[in-house]
Amino acid sequence: QVQLVESGGGLVQTGGSLRLSCAASERTFGNYAIHWIRQAPGKDREFVAGITYGRITYYADSVKGRFTISRDIPKNTVDLQMNSLKPEDTAAYYCAATVKNEPSPVSPYDYWGQGTQVTVSS
Repeated sequence: QVQLVESGGGLVQTGGSLRLSCAASERTFGNYAIHWIRQAPGKDREFVAGITYGRITYYADSVKGRFTISRDIPKNTVDLQMNSLKPEDTAAYYCAATVKNEPSPVSPYDYWGQGTQVTVSS
């Protein structure tokens, strides 16, 4: 069982930056690809970015060039650096783990975190 805990959310103005972190409870974290998924109120979940064990990355078009996903395997963490934030980035952000070592969206995910809220004010 892998437990995922997100942190780093908050309130930021348009154009600002935030760095989210996803920490895992297990050393087997390295066996999983980790994705960031977000969900805005009243909207479906949206894939944001993913990274494989080998650090191959994949981004949604809506965040490409603004967000960067990275992972520190010894520390069991995956970070999402978010720059040039827009009001439409406002959402609850979740990290999810998949044993399918793919950076692009998969279904279903094996494990989910509890989420962290990101709010971008205009």
